[in-house]
Amino acid sequence: MFASFESGRCQVGEVSVNYRKGGRGRALLLLHGHPQTHVMWHKVAEPLAKHFTVVAADLRGYGDSEKPPGDAEHLAYSKRQMALDGIGLMRELGFQTFDVLAHDRGARVAHRMAMDHPDAVKRLITLDIAPTLAMYAQTSEAFARAYWHWFFLIRPAPFPETLIEADPELYLRSVMGARSAGMAPFTDEAFAEYRRCLSLPGAAHGLCEDYRASGSIDLEHDRADLHTGKKLEMPVLALWGEQGAVGRCFDPLAEWKKVATNVQGKALLSGHYIAEEVPALLLDEVLRFLSPTDGPL
Repeated sequence: MFASFESGRCQVGEVSVNYRKGGRGRALLLLHGHPQTHVMWHKVAEPLAKHFTVVAADLRGYGDSEKPPGDAEHLAYSKRQMALDGIGLMRELGFQTFDVLAHDRGARVAHRMAMDHPDAVKRLITLDIAPTLAMYAQTSEAFARAYWHWFFLIRPAPFPETLIEADPELYLRSVMGARSAGMAPFTDEAFAEYRRCLSLPGAAHGLCEDYRASGSIDLEHDRADLHTGKKLEMPVLALWGEQGAVGRCFDPLAEWKKVATNVQGKALLSGHYIAEEVPALLLDEVLRFLSPTDGPL
């Protein structure tokens, strides 16, 4: 995996961020989802690197990035703070502007990044999410059953952390394997990385704090945007899995149009883990939307 990429760690503020970097051309930041790491991009990273300088980073609390302790207001894992990690990383690597391709939790970070730093994020692609506030506000029985972990992980520490740490592999299989495609999309090598990283000290706490922030401080930030009428102005492409819960329980494109002025989107013949289930379909959509050139920024 990532054969032509270099590995690195970058100190960004209070945390050390783990990343892989490869390719040439315009910069493209890849942000992963839960309960995974940057490795989730392994089927599309090399093809994307033919057109872009690709940076695949581990979010704070995940993978081999640093896992700071949470705080009472969950500010350390707010999407605003996690977005600053991505901005800082890209600046340290020499990129003042870049595109973002992000899945799941990473797409929530990317949403906040684009809101707070519109001069940096030129184009945004989100995979299999609707905006966080919309999903909480419209929670149904079907959504709660499919996304049970949203409500488990936000319970006060150390209850969910203790259960995850007791058997990290069981947690991974319970979350990832319960989706429409089961465990089929995940190679042995990639799953071994997910298991290794979730077993690291502080990993369970980091992912719980990510969700605790989304159920509290992140909603405050999203409500403030709605109150002031602030919207994303850059081009946005929202993709979701036709066989996933997001498309069944929400109207993702309609919800993105409420927070973005220039958005397009569609369902792909996939479940939740688009980059690992249908990498060729995803590459087609990404390259069409980003219209890559071989020139530098």
